[in-house]
Amino acid sequence: MQKYFHSVELEADKCCGCTNCLKRCPTEAIRVHDGKATILSERCIDCGECIRICPHRAKKAHSSTIEEIENYKIKVAIPAPALFGQFSNLDDIDIVLNGLRAIGFDFIFEVSRAAELVSEATRKLINEGKLNKPIISSACPAVVRLIKIRFPDLCDNVMPILAPMEIAARLARKEVKNQTGLPDEEIGVFFITPCAAKVTEVTSPTTGEKSACNGAIAISKIYPALTQAMEKLSVLEPIANSGLIGVGWATSGGESAAMLGDKYLAADGIENVIRVLEGLEDDKIRDVDFIELNACSGGCVGGVLTVENPYVAQARIQNLRKYLPISLNHLKDEELEEFMWKGELEFSGEGFRLDEDIFKAMDKMEQMEEICAGLPGLDCGSCGSPTCRAMAEDIVKGIAKEGDCIHKLKESIQHIYDHLKNTI
Repeated sequence: MQKYFHSVELEADKCCGCTNCLKRCPTEAIRVHDGKATILSERCIDCGECIRICPHRAKKAHSSTIEEIENYKIKVAIPAPALFGQFSNLDDIDIVLNGLRAIGFDFIFEVSRAAELVSEATRKLINEGKLNKPIISSACPAVVRLIKIRFPDLCDNVMPILAPMEIAARLARKEVKNQTGLPDEEIGVFFITPCAAKVTEVTSPTTGEKSACNGAIAISKIYPALTQAMEKLSVLEPIANSGLIGVGWATSGGESAAMLGDKYLAADGIENVIRVLEGLEDDKIRDVDFIELNACSGGCVGGVLTVENPYVAQARIQNLRKYLPISLNHLKDEELEEFMWKGELEFSGEGFRLDEDIFKAMDKMEQMEEICAGLPGLDCGSCGSPTCRAMAEDIVKGIAKEGDCIHKLKESIQHIYDHLKNTI
């Protein structure tokens, strides 16, 4: 079975087995047995919902540290536009970019620059009629992985263009190499990330290609040092080179608005995303050319690695956009092919296979249906599985037993009690 890297991790010593995460996980990737939660790696999409909901902070997201940039001769920061919404009273993006330089980065390349290129590439491909409609944005790696494991029929609808993060990393690396003549191994490119899914994408890219990023540093990790550096700035060097289209990608609806049309749909929050994908799968959503989906509420500003309330950050982004030109970056003819995926998005169903042998899997499916029919159908999660159907699956796989269901156990105890009462 394929090995997966995940940025979302469980600290077992903090876990109390409360089942909050179990009920929240969109892919049923969590089980609770023996008083502790476990994460099924092959099902996890690193959306971070378990981190949000855990009252004991037993879930965390691994990311790079600021100290890691010292391993490289040239340090490059590619900040997500969501970073700009983390600071109050900010009226100039250059304050943030100069702050990044002050804490140790030699070169800054905004991800919002690449976002403008992706927007233009998307418009071009739509106008040429080369994509399956409705086109689903590939910008959110949590959504792309969700489609891979839960909605395989929609894989062909996902935009086959690299995410702005990856394009920014490639363009930044290319610029630095041209300016310095240094080899790749001496250039460290670090994404300043708002979410856990993008940390995973840097290490294990969806397309299988090696990322141009050397790491991803959480906004929450870099925020204290960056804030102090910004307060000490006396002179601002003009670094910013993106417009309102690129910066707008930080919030839900920003990417869709960049399509400059009216046949689009934008949804944020993992539950809303799933509803839209189910609607697409059932052919209930029509007359839409483009669909923007963000796993985090509010868009990237709602990522679990940010520090500000997503709706406050969203308002700040909208305020910043008022002072920006529409777009400062334009696609070159040769770049479109460079930005396209080299492979295809394929179904990843390892975590849902009952057995490698198809005949054994069919037998187990029959057993599973029979077991499920005998369960109460309450989906309470008390057994340690998220739903009764998931419990039936776990029983067939041998990782749970029917007695784990407290309702079935109660029936058994009541039956024994009634039997003993009648015999006394």
